[in-house]
Amino acid sequence: MNPFHISFDPSQAETWVGVGLLIFLGIVVFVAKAPQMIAGQLDAKRDTIQHDLDEAARIRAEAERLLAELKAERVEAEAQVRGMLAAAEEQARAYEADAKVRLEESLARRQLLAERKIANAEAQAEAEVRAAAVDLAAHMAERVMADRLAGAKSDPLVDRAIPLIAEKLG
Repeated sequence: MNPFHISFDPSQAETWVGVGLLIFLGIVVFVAKAPQMIAGQLDAKRDTIQHDLDEAARIRAEAERLLAELKAERVEAEAQVRGMLAAAEEQARAYEADAKVRLEESLARRQLLAERKIANAEAQAEAEVRAAAVDLAAHMAERVMADRLAGAKSDPLVDRAIPLIAEKLG
């Protein structure tokens, strides 16, 4: 008999041993490759999930960094706004003080101008009153003299007073 001759005879036990060996080898091959395939798919899925988790962690870290930056910018902006408000209030107070000083200076100038006008008017009125008094005195003296001269031809006192009056008036 040829040892390499293969015949399929179901009545012989060697046939069933060969079939069993083939099934066993098939199961071993299948079982050996199936866990590898399953492990490979699970590893791929695990890698995908790990990649997604790493990406989510990176995005979260980026978001937290951006949030911290925005909070810092907000704090800085609020500080700038407070500074601007304080500066504006200070400037308003300075403008108010400046306007008050200018108003007081203007009122002082107007008061001084009014006082000068009053002083000028008083001086002018005094000059006019003196001039009117001098004119009145001159007219009265003239009338008194005319009355005396009309009564007497010559009065020695009047004759002496005329040059004195001329001196006082002139």
